[in-house]
Amino acid sequence: MMEYTSLPIDTQNEVMPRSGFLEVENLVKYYPTPDKDNFVVLDKVNLTIGEDEYISIIGHSGCGKSTLLKIIAGLEKATSGSVRLDGKEIRKPGAERMMVFQNYALLPWLTVRENIRLAVDEVLKNANRSEKISIVNQHLSMVNLTAAADKYPDELSGGMKQRVGIARALAIRPKMLLMDEPFGALDALTRGKLQRQVLDIWENHRQAVMMVTHDVDEAIYMSDRIVLMTNSPAATIGEILEVPFEHPRDRAAMRNSKEYFELRNHALNFLDQYFTQHE
Repeated sequence: MMEYTSLPIDTQNEVMPRSGFLEVENLVKYYPTPDKDNFVVLDKVNLTIGEDEYISIIGHSGCGKSTLLKIIAGLEKATSGSVRLDGKEIRKPGAERMMVFQNYALLPWLTVRENIRLAVDEVLKNANRSEKISIVNQHLSMVNLTAAADKYPDELSGGMKQRVGIARALAIRPKMLLMDEPFGALDALTRGKLQRQVLDIWENHRQAVMMVTHDVDEAIYMSDRIVLMTNSPAATIGEILEVPFEHPRDRAAMRNSKEYFELRNHALNFLDQYFTQHE
């Protein structure tokens, strides 16, 4: 029988060492307050991620999940500690890290094709016209949007808009994909379908992925590991759970397994514990 592994945290709130492509070391983030006390959002966060690993971050609202993601994206700066990608310190946004937002972030005056092409033009400056067209077409096909290539965002459903955002992010061939609640604004049926499509893409084009989510089932279905955050202030990593299911994944078979329920209940019990403490 497969078993998941819960990685313990030592007295310094440090995750057990693991070699990785992304390395977050002793990361602290705080904001000054008028009374000169600092509001600590993240405290001593340590995490490593492999170059083709899919990680989900889960925790209660306000625990610093999105802040951690933005620091890795280079959109915010850590107060102390370091974040390195492929051995290089992250100090600002870069094309090797692309972010997919919950609110789609599409330019409404550009078509689907043009939204994707804009990113390609900006980053892949050495590619010629035919190469850029090929890249855009390839990624339109990858997210099943070829037929909608010349539509504008207001002509698309929420799921289609999110697929455009994912295609745009992947088209510039980043080393790491960062996703902040990418399915949170979608209805349940659309969310499930898009989860499968994104997982299909990742299974066929492996890269490092970090996804913030509130959905335990989504995290188990999509991830290799699940990072459980404690509550803010001074949030840190409470546990890291290894997901025991091989890729490609069969959602129905997973949900009928004993391992799935054990892992799900463990994650929910962790979150309930911190919800109770917070209250």
